[in-house]
Amino acid sequence: MNIVGLPALVGTYDNYIWVIHNEKEAWVVDPGESEQIIEFLNNNQLVLKAILITHQHFDHVDGVEALKEHCPNCTVYGPEKSNHPTIQVKCKENDSVQLNERFSLKVLDTPGHTKDHIAYYNDEALFCGDTLFTAGCGRILGGSVEEFSSSILKLRQLPDTLGFYCAHEYTNTNLAFAKLAEPENIQLQQRIDKTDIHYPAIHQGPQSTLGEEKLTNPFLRFDTPALKAELIKRGASNSASSLFAELRSWKDQFDKSH
Repeated sequence: MNIVGLPALVGTYDNYIWVIHNEKEAWVVDPGESEQIIEFLNNNQLVLKAILITHQHFDHVDGVEALKEHCPNCTVYGPEKSNHPTIQVKCKENDSVQLNERFSLKVLDTPGHTKDHIAYYNDEALFCGDTLFTAGCGRILGGSVEEFSSSILKLRQLPDTLGFYCAHEYTNTNLAFAKLAEPENIQLQQRIDKTDIHYPAIHQGPQSTLGEEKLTNPFLRFDTPALKAELIKRGASNSASSLFAELRSWKDQFDKSH
């Protein structure tokens, strides 16, 4: 199975729409636009079988209706807690989405960015939407810090080997903040040194691995000793939700100044 990232909303939200495909069929994750997907399907003679939505923000769903017009028989999967009208099959934690006889994805509830957010994963890949980004995480836009920190800790339990696919390309900015948060993190510095982003080119394969994120993404590391001590010094308590909230607030301030 091949996975490519098609850029969308370039210059505003800098999304990736992930297309999972074999020689004949395709499945799309979080289509905020449709034109580039239809072009990709036509150029590669692919039939769209399903659309998978992680949450109902417009930059993840605005391409759904046009894709349904192009491939009326495709099925739209999305969060049980979402009320978006295009969703045909509503998914909750522990559900399984069978894409074909060889490839299926399990569902995790990952609220925090929004109340309805879910992630899809299997033994090879994690599609985490806006819950986690490369070296970062999404903002709180409807969920709570308690939900968000719990969702991140849940994703942290998944295997290091999973290919990491998130919905936006914010890597360089996120790495700059990560260096501020963890200046002594050697693995982080090594990641910064090797990072070479070519957005908005089509992305082939995963952006990173979950294992790399665990070593270098501060939002997966808010309870590690050095970062935890810094967050407590900045005003956090010892709880996971308070540590996460302080880190997210620090990142929000960083974003406003850059």
